[in-house]
Amino acid sequence: MLEDFKKFAMRGNALDLAVGVIIGAAFSKIVNSLVEDLIMPVIGAITPGNLDFSNYYLALSSNIANHPAYADAKKLGAAFGYGAFATALLNFLIVAFALYLLIRGINRLMAAKDAAPAEPASPPREEILLEEIRDILARKA
Repeated sequence: MLEDFKKFAMRGNALDLAVGVIIGAAFSKIVNSLVEDLIMPVIGAITPGNLDFSNYYLALSSNIANHPAYADAKKLGAAFGYGAFATALLNFLIVAFALYLLIRGINRLMAAKDAAPAEPASPPREEILLEEIRDILARKA
């Protein structure tokens, strides 16, 4: 049983998946920082009142008074956090676009590798024999 598990774990697909998950987790942190620390403050500055976009929410509970930050509002009662959702959606779109560009680049590299000039294939044996017969007949004529 241990040997079977070792074969499974060392197969290319399992290792590729593990590497993908680890790189995806690291990439997720980078994208979250990009969105939360760079993009969303700019969007917040553009919106009226220079507000932090991630703090946009609708209070669904009467316990929430004086419009605290969204994290505090969630502790006090039900809050509809559309700003946090917009931030998460923007994170997803950036990750999806970055993966699209990455896969597109890899596909172009693979296409360029496949399109590299290869040695011309030698003609089939039958064609060579027919050419020899043609040349013999041309010499006799």
